[in-house]
Amino acid sequence: MTSGSLSHYEPMEPPEPRPAGTPVSERSRGLALGLALVGGMFGLHRFYTGRTQSGIWMCLTLGGMGIWYLYDVVVVAAGEFHDGDGRRVARWDVSDAAIGPAASEGRVSDLEDRMLGLESQVGELAERLDFAERLLAQARERGSLPKA
Repeated sequence: MTSGSLSHYEPMEPPEPRPAGTPVSERSRGLALGLALVGGMFGLHRFYTGRTQSGIWMCLTLGGMGIWYLYDVVVVAAGEFHDGDGRRVARWDVSDAAIGPAASEGRVSDLEDRMLGLESQVGELAERLDFAERLLAQARERGSLPKA
């Protein structure tokens, strides 16, 4: 066919594949989706991802009378939402970069403290078990306990 429109018989060109190095945001897709569902009418997910100007507009228009809100929920759920720097919000987990390195270091030191506490408790339990076994052995030697 020579016209500019495609007919049912002409093959369409396949869409261009995405480059392999597409940058992905450190923001959490799960958190963005939660914010979009709960406060999407006020643009909370847009404030979270660094898109403050459109967040303000979304807040003023109540999510574009609900249409913009529903569109954003679908786009965030599909993983095609972009943050303020143009990177895709695709990760479901909350990364350390999003919560800050100081919080990450605090979690590590807290875990170390808890592990040391558990280690001391296990050591104390081992000492108590050893003591109980010695008492039972002494009682068996005296004949006050029946032998198994």
